Amino acid sequence: MATDLDGTALRSDGTVSPRTASAFAKVEESGAALVFVTGRPPRWMGEVASVVRHRGLAICANGALIYDLHTERIVESHLITVDVLQEVVAQLRANVPDLAFSVEYEAGFAHESDFMLGGLDRHAATVRVDSVTARPCAKLLVLHRGMTADELQATVHELVGHLVTATHSSRRGLIEMSAQGVTKASALAALAGRHGIRPVHAVAFGDMPNDLPMLGWAGTSYAVANAHPDVLAAVDHVTAANDDDGVAQVIEKLYR
Repeated sequence: MATDLDGTALRSDGTVSPRTASAFAKVEESGAALVFVTGRPPRWMGEVASVVRHRGLAICANGALIYDLHTERIVESHLITVDVLQEVVAQLRANVPDLAFSVEYEAGFAHESDFMLGGLDRHAATVRVDSVTARPCAKLLVLHRGMTADELQATVHELVGHLVTATHSSRRGLIEMSAQGVTKASALAALAGRHGIRPVHAVAFGDMPNDLPMLGWAGTSYAVANAHPDVLAAVDHVTAANDDDGVAQVIEKLYR
């Protein structure tokens, strides 16, 4: 079983409800594999790791980083190289005005001075940099305050889709870019293959476009009711919203 976190298994305030924590325990007790597949970086995984008693692996940064919840260490990385970073940033700056960039590293986060922080980074110690292309990164993020995420993703894909894989998981104009071909599905498929798990036996939950590759790979796919319209249109089933413990409701039926 694979689930996205923010907007899907987590409440809108980012917490794990008692019902969802209990449902996760049911999956573990059954002997099935529970994998968190998230756009979150490892440094945002502390609370979730504690809920599952620091067991298992998490696929972080949209597939770029595999994180061991027990040792709290990254065990696998798929990074965007410096030459690709430089080309992507140059192409986007040359064609789209008023962009701001940030980068997610294996350990840490850095942003340009005009990048408007959101989420957990708004209250965290972050590093401002003059250049986001100085070293390889797990994710390159680009923000445009005047465009929607869907509009900006279409533009980014047209300009640099041959260099990176772009997606989004935000209601604002923020696009997340990974190394070419790196998605939640690519990482989950590799992990499942190592454990002899076929797609037909996988159940996946999601809410945003960055979940679409994973939902398409899994034999059974669920969206929460609050999901992006493209996700609602793509899945096999729709469950209740994240704040109504939609993922937990399904798990309770599957693992009675």
